[in-house]
Amino acid sequence: YGESLAQVLALVGVRPVADSLGRVNKVELIPLEKLGRPRIDVVVSCSGVFRDLFINQMNLMDRGIKMAAEADEPLDQNFVRKHAIEQAEELNVSVREAAARVFSNSAGSYSANVGLAIENGGWEDESQLQEQFLTRKGFAFNADKPGMMEQQADLFKSALKNVDVTFQNLDSSEISITDVSHYYDSDPTKVVQGLRDDKKKPMSLMADTTTANAQVRTLSETVRLDARTKLLNPKFYEGMLGTGYEGVREIQKRLRNTMGWSATAGEVDNFVFEDANSVFIEDEEMQQRLLDTNPNAFRDMVTTFLEANGRGYWETTDENIERLQELYAEVEDRIEGI
Repeated sequence: YGESLAQVLALVGVRPVADSLGRVNKVELIPLEKLGRPRIDVVVSCSGVFRDLFINQMNLMDRGIKMAAEADEPLDQNFVRKHAIEQAEELNVSVREAAARVFSNSAGSYSANVGLAIENGGWEDESQLQEQFLTRKGFAFNADKPGMMEQQADLFKSALKNVDVTFQNLDSSEISITDVSHYYDSDPTKVVQGLRDDKKKPMSLMADTTTANAQVRTLSETVRLDARTKLLNPKFYEGMLGTGYEGVREIQKRLRNTMGWSATAGEVDNFVFEDANSVFIEDEEMQQRLLDTNPNAFRDMVTTFLEANGRGYWETTDENIERLQELYAEVEDRIEGI
């Protein structure tokens, strides 16, 4: 979390100020002359866990961003102020109120539940997922009213429509972007695209700080790397199959989470689904191993492939789709004991 906090403050051009005991209780603006570049506007979407554990850090971010918004500086050198002024006019609020940039769930609420919808297939289209994200994550933190998370959906949308780049940190070598739904549940890429006046999809970046050699990659590169090292890697899926019933469920969960990135960001290459189909479906011996080990998870895997195709995330041959449809019926009959 420290990386994310430092990135936000650095982009805005704010630095933490420690007291005599080394505690950071306030922030100050870095002068433009010393900063050497414009202040970059940032919209921060915090998890519910971050909100619960790091309320003081949210306070620092909010105060720092509002300092930048109220600084008497040229608008072409301070995009925080530029956008806050535009939003204040649009929403008929003060510049300070319009400068709210730290958002999360309401108190006691967690996640956008986008992951949950994708996991159970209970969503009609992407607009439903996007509205869910905006509704659940659109509560603003306000340092002027500590302890309160106020619903500010209009302000959240107004801030997001100016976003050019979405960004997340990957800081655990044990939990990758398809191990859990959290990463794509928090991804606003298509949300921003829908809100922007030009409907242009923002650039999506992810910082890999799992080693000392930190790297920033595009989201599509990160998804490709994750697929090749986990889902499509024989060492991974054979290791999972070696654990039995739960291993098949883990393979299926990773495939489903990969489709989640298609839904929220559209950054999954077609070859990922095509190669996964070749590995787990076209290979009849592998197909039988999966079916014998965990028929329910295998049925979910077949369903995921069909859903990915049906929603336009995977283009493949009619032959592959017919095979999957026949296979689904066969697996369903087996589970039902027919």
